[in-house]
Amino acid sequence: MVVTEGHAADQVSGPAPEGAAGPGTGGTVDHPTVSQLLDEAPTSRFHHRAVVISGMGFFTDAYDLFVIGTVAALVKVQWHLSVTQTSWVTGSAVLAAFVGALVFGRIADLAGRKTVYTVVAAIMIVGALASALAPSFIFLVVARFILGLGIGGDYPVSAVLMSEYANRRDRGRLVGLVFSMQALGLIVGPLVALVLVGSGIGHDVTWRILLALGAVPAAAVVYLRAKMPESPRYQAKVQGEAARAAAQLHEFAAGAVDASSAAAEDGHRLGLRQFFTDRRMLTLLLGTAGTWFLFDYAYYGNTLSLPSILKDVAPHATLMAQLAWSLGIFVVFALPGYALAVARMDRFGHRRLQLLGFAVMAACFIALGAFHALTAAVAPFLAIFGLSYFFIEFGPNTTTFVLPSEVFPGSMRTTGHGIAAGVGKLGAFIGVFLVPQLQKSIGLRGMLLVAGGAAVAGYLLTKVLPEPAQRSLEDVSGEDDDRWRAPSPDDLIAPIDAA
Repeated sequence: MVVTEGHAADQVSGPAPEGAAGPGTGGTVDHPTVSQLLDEAPTSRFHHRAVVISGMGFFTDAYDLFVIGTVAALVKVQWHLSVTQTSWVTGSAVLAAFVGALVFGRIADLAGRKTVYTVVAAIMIVGALASALAPSFIFLVVARFILGLGIGGDYPVSAVLMSEYANRRDRGRLVGLVFSMQALGLIVGPLVALVLVGSGIGHDVTWRILLALGAVPAAAVVYLRAKMPESPRYQAKVQGEAARAAAQLHEFAAGAVDASSAAAEDGHRLGLRQFFTDRRMLTLLLGTAGTWFLFDYAYYGNTLSLPSILKDVAPHATLMAQLAWSLGIFVVFALPGYALAVARMDRFGHRRLQLLGFAVMAACFIALGAFHALTAAVAPFLAIFGLSYFFIEFGPNTTTFVLPSEVFPGSMRTTGHGIAAGVGKLGAFIGVFLVPQLQKSIGLRGMLLVAGGAAVAGYLLTKVLPEPAQRSLEDVSGEDDDRWRAPSPDDLIAPIDAA
């Protein structure tokens, strides 16, 4: 049964009673498990180290995905590309992210989070450099596709690894901090583009430098991630190596968590067959993947098409003016939205925040589509569009990333998050292609009304999800329930077959 918001308060997990282990953990009456130690650990330096390591990768993801809007505007003129060809330049990485999230999300549940963590960063380096050196349209699309595979794989692993290191009280804030690095990517991209365009070095050199810079933070990430240990929860609850998990946690936390006497746990895996035939798991997939799909359609479609949207609102504006307006939207509206989401989401509620964000998104897009005066001048358009951006960040752009890292069992956590992220990126890919076509056929206002309808649907679908704020991962996912304790031989084989 899916936990609704009305029941969340009754199921909030408090600290484990002293001298007692949680149900199904395999712990003794004398010692807490690794998961219980992590749940009740105070937020300290090792949490912030994990945020930085995960967040730098996500900054790279965001920079690489969103800088392409400016790049596409430049190569469209240089290579005389059609609308469809320009959409492929913009959308190839997004389509590949769909594939990468599914594939690497599953591998991370089978082989471990750390292995995938380093591999996807290396793929991003190769993709970024190849994109910068592209001699033709086809080469650029293929190189961006390679880059997108790494970006897609980074989504589930960055979110889940941080979620599994976090305590239950601040989990939303910590995972949200990782995601908020997207804000820096949104700001740095247009800022660097403004500097390069204003420098007079030429558009051909400008877009190549913009793409090549994506390799710099990815290179730093490879080094940092190699130093980070495997997720302690994954080692203890899935691999059954609680002693090693405790030792590595003790070292990584520099004594902030005393895991020297953590209880032993029985590792157990949930098979694919069991996962995809359980009604509650299917409902969680529908809620997380469906809302992410609807959100990304509207968000990526509008954000990556922002130069052409602004051109409709102000046909005679220069590229420099459009870049300045884009940067202004991100700094004035998006950045405070990220900050407030990180600060308040654990108290406000993760599911509740998503409902609020979708509601305001819908209102803004429908208003822009319904009233001609709001799209006939720059100032009112930027005000309403900017307001939507504030509640996008203080809402579903953050929560669609956080929620899938909390609601699935440990042995299927990156698989579930990978499916949600992949389906979300599929929505983004559709938006990248469909939004320009809709803008061309039914106009800017008609396109915004469609985006408003997607936000309404996202609001309704969010209602099937539980409220995970301030609850333990084991409580939210139900992974310690007796029904998950003894998988059948077929279920144990299923993950191997799937690999």
